[in-house]
Amino acid sequence: MSTAPKTPSPAAGQRAAPPSFDLVLFGGTGDLAMRKLLPALYRRFADGQVAADARIIGVARATLSREGYQAKAEEACRQFLGDAFLAGTWAGFARHLWYVRLDATTAADYRGLADQLAMRPDVVRIFFLSTAPDLFAAICHELATAGIVTPNSRIMLEKPLGEDSASASRINDTVGAMASERQIYRIDHYLGKETVQNLLALRFGNTLFEPLWRRGHIRHVQVTVAEQLGVESRGDFYDRTGALRDMVQNHLLQLVCILAMEAPATSAADAVRDEKLKVLRALRPMGAAEALVKTVRGQYRAGIVGAGRVEGYLEETGVHAASRTETFVAIKAEVDTWRWAGVPFYLRTGKRLHEHVAEIVITFEQIPHSIFDGPFGSQPPNRLVIRLQPEEFITLRILAKSPGEAMRLKPVDLALDLGESFKARPLEAYERLLGDAIQGNLTLFMRRDEVEAAWNWIDPIRAAWDADDDRPRPYAAGSWGPAAASALIARDGFAWHDEQ
Repeated sequence: MSTAPKTPSPAAGQRAAPPSFDLVLFGGTGDLAMRKLLPALYRRFADGQVAADARIIGVARATLSREGYQAKAEEACRQFLGDAFLAGTWAGFARHLWYVRLDATTAADYRGLADQLAMRPDVVRIFFLSTAPDLFAAICHELATAGIVTPNSRIMLEKPLGEDSASASRINDTVGAMASERQIYRIDHYLGKETVQNLLALRFGNTLFEPLWRRGHIRHVQVTVAEQLGVESRGDFYDRTGALRDMVQNHLLQLVCILAMEAPATSAADAVRDEKLKVLRALRPMGAAEALVKTVRGQYRAGIVGAGRVEGYLEETGVHAASRTETFVAIKAEVDTWRWAGVPFYLRTGKRLHEHVAEIVITFEQIPHSIFDGPFGSQPPNRLVIRLQPEEFITLRILAKSPGEAMRLKPVDLALDLGESFKARPLEAYERLLGDAIQGNLTLFMRRDEVEAAWNWIDPIRAAWDADDDRPRPYAAGSWGPAAASALIARDGFAWHDEQ
């Protein structure tokens, strides 16, 4: 009996051939598309990971020719890629770029997009919604009405998904009416960072840390995402959003999930996302009174960042003069599981802070009894620092004997520099996420129940703030935020990593 020949698998170390696709960028002339998405797609092309007949179709309201869009994309890629931009390579990439003028709220405009896509009905279609969240539902409705969404389509939704649980559910309902959950790719670009994925490898690929990754061995956990930038050109959007919605609901809570989750049975997308969902549902809810005690919100004033003086939040373009929007948040979160009961997670994020840094700090318990001279507890505990940006590294601080006759312990760092260790260019976050969406890999994207569980925890905090008469606490640009954030963690006998 004869059988059909099997398609040979790629040899070890080789990449599978990239599938053909049509990628439609709504908001194709916007900041995210120009600053992140098109440079990421260029990098994939330069690495041979864009099929020869693939198309990247920018969609926006601006009146542009295809050549005009290519020129605009080239200017942006030259700026944001720097030395990685190669003029000889650009000509090949530009041939993949197309443009369709479209107003997302005008049904008739979708006919031109439908005509473009009808040329290739069988390839993978990816719709990347790089627009304001309040346009998501309208775009999805019009795509469905125009009959553009096929079983081979994928919908990528940029964060934040909604502004609360109710609006997120409405968006999810609209998108879910036109596509199955397996076709929906909700983005948190932090999940695409190499170091975040290395956190999974650190926990579940080694026997060293997992027995210690729990109460009884860990005293507390800190997650900091600090920015030196202000709101830049996003004042109007940011004033309607704030740090809690813009950063905590997605980036910081996703990091908490990876830190606190149990080991999934496999690395399959839903196995990983099932465990993350359990963490979100185990976060201790905060009532109104508790939210005002366990959270701090701040708003930056004028100050010095780097070598220059910057204006305060209320002076930023697009910001209401009496705005109470927070540009800084610190939270004490607790995960009510057997593994983490009694271990606080301190979350902190803000704009116009002293340093641009994203890091996770795991502080371990002190030894139960010291055999060395000196007051017990005077030596710093073991600490694991996982730096996500601007550079990516992992450092374990331990105690060792310092040179000399006396037995004196000093902290030393065991450091893993990922760039030096692997001598390979790490994929940028959007580079990886776009590649995963093209390949149909959902692991690094959020599921609907994850998004809604995160909002369910965030909404009561937001409601408590709205009902409170106090304004956000002021802090000088260039500082580490309001003094109340230091007091929040000091009440438990701890300090932020940068204050130690």
